[in-house]
Amino acid sequence: MRRRLALITSATVALVLLGACAAAFAVIRYELTHQLDLQLTQQAHLVRQEGVRQPRVLHGDCDWLAAPACAQVVPADPAQDGATRFVLPVGPQARDVAAGRHGDRLTDITVAGHPARMLTTPAGPGRALQVAVRSDAAHDAIRQAGEVMAVVGGVGVLLAGALGYAAARTGLAPVARLTATAERIAATRDARHRIELPPGPPHRQDEVTRLAASFNTMLGELEQSVAAQRRLVADASHELRTPLTALRTNAELLARPDRLTPAQRDRASGALQRQLREVTQLVGDLVELARDEEPQPLLEHLRPAALAEECVRAARDHHPGTAFELRVAPGAAGAVVRGVPARLARLLGNLLDNAAKFSPPGGPVEVALTRAPDGDAFEVTVRDHGPGIAPEDLPHIFDRFYRASAARALPGSGLGLAMAQQIARAHDAVLTAAPADGGGACFRLTLPVTGDDGDAPS
Repeated sequence: MRRRLALITSATVALVLLGACAAAFAVIRYELTHQLDLQLTQQAHLVRQEGVRQPRVLHGDCDWLAAPACAQVVPADPAQDGATRFVLPVGPQARDVAAGRHGDRLTDITVAGHPARMLTTPAGPGRALQVAVRSDAAHDAIRQAGEVMAVVGGVGVLLAGALGYAAARTGLAPVARLTATAERIAATRDARHRIELPPGPPHRQDEVTRLAASFNTMLGELEQSVAAQRRLVADASHELRTPLTALRTNAELLARPDRLTPAQRDRASGALQRQLREVTQLVGDLVELARDEEPQPLLEHLRPAALAEECVRAARDHHPGTAFELRVAPGAAGAVVRGVPARLARLLGNLLDNAAKFSPPGGPVEVALTRAPDGDAFEVTVRDHGPGIAPEDLPHIFDRFYRASAARALPGSGLGLAMAQQIARAHDAVLTAAPADGGGACFRLTLPVTGDDGDAPS
């Protein structure tokens, strides 16, 4: 790319320079030739003022060292030439001018071995006047100008090549750094490398610098993604180690039934089944967290109020010791959103399970459904009356495998809220958590509304 850019830049500059030199040479040649033509016109006017009475009159002896110009009269009829020898060349064009069949003519000739320029102009009935001046000085000046322009053009082409290569090298320096960084990342698999950007405000950066900045941003996102994957793998292996160890221990105990009493076998069998369910649930949660977005064919219009009622009904069955209170505000029942029903049900179920886990025995869990005043958003709030969220835990409440100090003694893997947050983002929704007034925690889910009651099935 650098060679192509240098070649294009150099060729463009060289063509412009050669064109300028050619134009300057053409202007110089035209001006010098025009000066000769003006001189010829003045000499012809002087000869006419002197008067020409004979058919053939030679003014001056064409001794170029003594006379500035030489002139002669040419008749239209060649029979009138007689034995007189013309000093200047006479051709059919001169006869045509003498006969009035043509106007003035300017030609380049050679007289006595010297270059000259000749004007042939009418000089009365049946006659033409020819005036010639030496043009070797003008020709020398034109030749010298051509040589100078050729030297300037050649030097300019070489300079254009050097400057084009330097410009390409300087202009593509960020691209070279970008390529080197990409090669280092490919060789080391380390996304922490960055491209050094030139100083200056962002709005004054060129396209290549903005490309490098975008590449740095992409590397930052890639680094975060790789770090998140590594944390997920490390956390998953840590969380799986304990239940797998317990599973192996219980399996080994059940493999030797002769050493266990019936009660011990029952306890080991029950623990084994419980641990299998926990591992199965944990693996299922990890698979769910590996999804970044919802499949488009599964998206459909649905009423979140009806979905929330089903989730609350299921939560009452799973947690009979918790009182779930559902309140639907006017106008919220007919709101329609677009999403995957099973995934949104999983989101609401996780919020309800989390609230029930932290609620005191017999304590209420309040679920409220409201609609924004402008009608563009639907809100679901889930509030419990448990210990609440400590300020130091609030920034990490949706992290994977994160468990607050108050939750470490409770069952669970710390993936429920992380999964709820991921589902919310996949549906362009916003899920937030905050301490509730009067104690407890309050989770708020805001969904964009796409329509009203008539847009969704029952």
